[in-house]
Amino acid sequence: MLVEGESDARAVEALARRAGLDGASYVVVAMGGVTNVGRHLRELVDERPDALVAGLCDAGEVDVVARALTRSGFGRALDRWDLAALGFFVCEADLEDELLRALGDGAALEVVEGQGDLRSFHAMPEQAPHRDRPLRQRLRRFLGSGSGRKIRYAPLLVEALPAGAEPAPLAALVAHVARWGGG
Repeated sequence: MLVEGESDARAVEALARRAGLDGASYVVVAMGGVTNVGRHLRELVDERPDALVAGLCDAGEVDVVARALTRSGFGRALDRWDLAALGFFVCEADLEDELLRALGDGAALEVVEGQGDLRSFHAMPEQAPHRDRPLRQRLRRFLGSGSGRKIRYAPLLVEALPAGAEPAPLAALVAHVARWGGG
């Protein structure tokens, strides 16, 4: 499974565990940015032409992923619906936004509180650029600030989700891999 970064990888791994997928039957690759998708696809196709390749991307990155899939022989003139048929699922803004929407602001704040970070979170509205932002935007900004915070929180947000409330792109990716032998 190809994902943009380490926080995405941690979220996918957390949901895969929760879904009972056998960790020996899949690999989650944090690509270090979506622009590396072509290189990762070429390497995978060259090394293991029989491997199932799937992944996540953000809506703003659909064209990058579609071009890379086309160059790697997965089809032509691909759109986001073609990507889903190939096992690549699209998050609207990004995976953190999907997780926050699925979890809800109150439950997300409970996760922040459980990590002892509520004071840091509440300090943000005192900063001029964040003062008037809605809570969800402040939560996204909080996750994106601080070294390693997105990586640390990604599995925690997944674990806090009630069963059946998983974000659609993440749930679809894990279900896709499970159908093809990941479980």
